[in-house]
Amino acid sequence: MSKSLDRLTLLETFARIAERGSISSAARDLGLSQASASRHLAELETRFGVELVRRTTHSLALTEAGEDCLTEARKLIEGWDALSERFAESDQALSGRLKIIAPVALGQLQLAEAALTFQQAHPGVVLSWLLDDAPIRFAEIGCDLWIKVGDVPDETLVVRPLGKVERMVVAAPRLLGGDRPGRPADLADLPCAALQPFEATSIPMTHADGEKETLAARASLSTNNIFSAHKAAVMGVGYAVLPRWFVDEDLNSGALVDVLPCWRAPSLTVNAAYLPARRRTRRLTAFLEHIGAAVAEIPGVEGLRSRSER
Repeated sequence: MSKSLDRLTLLETFARIAERGSISSAARDLGLSQASASRHLAELETRFGVELVRRTTHSLALTEAGEDCLTEARKLIEGWDALSERFAESDQALSGRLKIIAPVALGQLQLAEAALTFQQAHPGVVLSWLLDDAPIRFAEIGCDLWIKVGDVPDETLVVRPLGKVERMVVAAPRLLGGDRPGRPADLADLPCAALQPFEATSIPMTHADGEKETLAARASLSTNNIFSAHKAAVMGVGYAVLPRWFVDEDLNSGALVDVLPCWRAPSLTVNAAYLPARRRTRRLTAFLEHIGAAVAEIPGVEGLRSRSER
């Protein structure tokens, strides 16, 4: 093994230890013994002459030097991946690691199967499929792709729209009684289970003919968890604004009804965010195409096949 490759190996081990927060977990990921992973870290610290990781009995944390090193290590690792792929044969099997962050509900209920079929089709790709609704710091966590519903608050990333999500007002039939509202204003006296951050007390609605009206919501429950908002709607705690893909089965079974069938809340965009194209690997490009096709098949999602990028 050449010295230059050996240095890259040390950086890869360090980066994995930092991401996993554990030497033993990183060692398992890399197919190393824990002792070997520890030696890699110790050798890197010796070469740099600084402590990168502060160890305690039960945990480890990066030092300030370790934080700086992690940022640069990821750049070097990504650069090596991009360089090696540049000279690879175009028909060569995809390989390497892909770290994807996806929304909890969408990732669990709609996209997990697509991610797994991609990995089955490309067994050389090691997939890290993580579900998180909270905003992330892309560069800090060493992510390859962030799938997010709504705006991506990071101007350093390329953002590719994958689909538009249809959203509707739904409720349990017993909440409505025998009444069927015709306009958003007719819901003024009913409680709302508001899903944050998308819904507040004023919800803009658009009629099929283009007419607009604001729904003044009286929130009896506010939650940042779509499963809780859905449960509240099914139990009759309040109406909720939810994506069609999430409530399709409930609408078919009658557990929920489309309260205002001619009115819709603003659609939300499913976005894919990643680093600029000069550092995009073949495996990421292939995954983007695969997941874009999967999003377009979700009920109530209008697929966006455009390649326009920010």
